[in-house]
Amino acid sequence: MTLTQILLDRLEPENLKLQRFQEITARLFAWGIIVRDEDGVEQRYYDDACRIENLLTEYFALAGFRLIHDLQNEFFRLYAPGAQIPGLAEDDNDPAPSLRARLSADFVAAALALRFLYQQGLAEGGGRLSDDGEVLIRFEELATTQQIQIKRPLPDNLGDRDRLLKDLKRHRLIQYGALFSMHDEDALIAIRPTILGIIGEDVLAAALEAEGIIDVAGEPESGEHSL
Repeated sequence: MTLTQILLDRLEPENLKLQRFQEITARLFAWGIIVRDEDGVEQRYYDDACRIENLLTEYFALAGFRLIHDLQNEFFRLYAPGAQIPGLAEDDNDPAPSLRARLSADFVAAALALRFLYQQGLAEGGGRLSDDGEVLIRFEELATTQQIQIKRPLPDNLGDRDRLLKDLKRHRLIQYGALFSMHDEDALIAIRPTILGIIGEDVLAAALEAEGIIDVAGEPESGEHSL
């Protein structure tokens, strides 16, 4: 029996076609994450992935990938072979260089600052913490935290700042409204619980102790990152 036929047999009870399986796996390979509350399209991807979670886990494991399902926050995250996963033991695979892409220092610094602010928001609770487990901040808080805690300011150029925010949003680390403006003091940025999946407490502590961003050799572009 071919692997394709086995897949078809496993998909049939869930009334899912091979094409849908391919769409889900392609999205995970491309983006590394599927978050249910992102939009209607991603919600359907997530719901279908839940129906075949065991099959997906086995499929990715054959190539050394690890698929992690955060039930509480409703997202799947795919980690490439050898990736460090906060809270989990390291696997036995060597990192695959071809699956890793160097993240910019600005991205790493912003992600570390967001992780610091998220932890702070969880401790404070109150109005900063949403029902979805997101921590609400203002843009100026991100800028100040990067400057003081991470010792790397945000890019000076407004265009570069905008691209950085969009990149953080694309990686599902933050979200903000369509009318968001960096110049609006009342505009809020939501730090998503997904930040916990890429930056562990040990990495944050190391960065703060070093008084600056730690060196990041490169993180998996396919199979989301752990800084």
